[in-house]
Amino acid sequence: MTFLELAKERFSCRKFSEKPVEEEKIDKIIQAGLAAPTAVNKQPFKIFRLKANSIERLKKATPFTFGAKEFLIIGADKNSAYIRNFDNKNFAEIDSTIVATHIMLEIQDLGLGTTWVGHFDEKILKSEFKQLENYTIVAILPIGYPADDVVVSPMHSATKTKDEILEII
Repeated sequence: MTFLELAKERFSCRKFSEKPVEEEKIDKIIQAGLAAPTAVNKQPFKIFRLKANSIERLKKATPFTFGAKEFLIIGADKNSAYIRNFDNKNFAEIDSTIVATHIMLEIQDLGLGTTWVGHFDEKILKSEFKQLENYTIVAILPIGYPADDVVVSPMHSATKTKDEILEII
């Protein structure tokens, strides 16, 4: 499969089966995060893995868990990021977003599913998980095997045209 085929095949999976995710697949997913490019290779992120016994605490911060039994939370560390010198632009959230994207694509490549959960109460999340305190949370990624009856949103294939997104200057 080409990269473009993989990118087009990926969808927001919002229903997971009960089948557990194998540890070797989790390891590959983490490796994909480590392979992501970051500004000046500062790697200003942390990947937090939640297992099934933490899900009830997670649900206090978001209702969007979709029956997954594994979750990764991607946190940006603004204190260790590259900062562009002429305008003080901090790249922590940009870098962490790149990491999350790499992780999502690896999840798809492994035959698993995920979706980017951005709807969460960060204050509650940090009160439930003290390890997150010093990070800006950019994504919660539920991980699992898609349920047999998972439905792909009709919005999945809706895109702007090339002319709408590309301007040659």
